[in-house]
Amino acid sequence: MQTFMYTIKVPVGLHARHAAIIVKAAKEFESTITVSFEDKTADARRILGLMGLGIKQGDLIRVTVEGPDEYDAAVSMKNVFWNNF
Repeated sequence: MQTFMYTIKVPVGLHARHAAIIVKAAKEFESTITVSFEDKTADARRILGLMGLGIKQGDLIRVTVEGPDEYDAAVSMKNVFWNNF
């Protein structure tokens, strides 16, 4: 299992356009990728689940990746967050 934390830096938080970027990246891997904020968790392949987390600028999230290609998936997801959020 691979896990990393990330603080959202974009002023609008995690809205539909950003959630779509995460979903597109997550669907490239077999591993299960989840995004957690406070006491809620969402599958990174589900746009409505991600938007339902209510993530705003400055919020600290946890991304967890587990599966056969977890290392590559975690590296890819880190790049997605660092380059887009």
